[in-house]
Amino acid sequence: MKKAPFALAAAALMLTACGTSGGTTESGISLIAEGKLTVCTNPPYAPFEYEENGKIVGLDADIAAAIAEDLGVTSEMFSTSFEGIQSGVALSSGQCDLALSGITITEERKSVMNFTEAYVDDNLAVLVPSGSSITGAADLSGAKVGVQQATSGEKYAQDAGANTLQYEDNGLLLQAVQTGQVDAVVGNITVLSEMLTSDETLTVVEEIETGEQIAGAVATENSALLEAANKTLAAMEEDGRMADLREKYLGISE
Repeated sequence: MKKAPFALAAAALMLTACGTSGGTTESGISLIAEGKLTVCTNPPYAPFEYEENGKIVGLDADIAAAIAEDLGVTSEMFSTSFEGIQSGVALSSGQCDLALSGITITEERKSVMNFTEAYVDDNLAVLVPSGSSITGAADLSGAKVGVQQATSGEKYAQDAGANTLQYEDNGLLLQAVQTGQVDAVVGNITVLSEMLTSDETLTVVEEIETGEQIAGAVATENSALLEAANKTLAAMEEDGRMADLREKYLGISE
């Protein structure tokens, strides 16, 4: 549904108000809310972010909490559309200070946001239901392929000649392949592997080596927060906390 101009204007005023009623950390970093690091995310996208007992948890939530702790504030996960995150609008409009949502670094996204250091290396994969005639990426041309909108998986499937069907989040994507709305799904293997744990009738038929890296992001002008986030990420890599998180959520032993 399209919003009326009045509704859009009201939303803009709300965002402006949000941006002017923030606070500053002890180290001088400006935040949109006093005492909070507001983090944009898009659940369900397990294992990076998903809801558990009414709370957003996952790898990204744990990283957000660590960054917030080093800033001397608490973290608050703010659920919004992935399109808003990857386009940079959620950051530039003041919806959040930081975005952590399984975001793949791309050159296009670099033009609208600044990325932190990467914390997960990833690839794409093709997932199908049992009995599928699709045996790999070469069979995607002409097939109905489910993708999460505005992702690298969507672009890959389109380039492969698939008829892509967009889904707003990973939960809807899982339902689509389970109910036969789509013939296959293309997405990050870290996320598709999580689908396999909830449905043994699904299988990954091909992992596509893309060299993708996943990172957090801040608004292009927010260099102070970028530096602070990178400092926390570096410390987590150094003391083993990040390796522990990758093993806990992704099953990667280092």
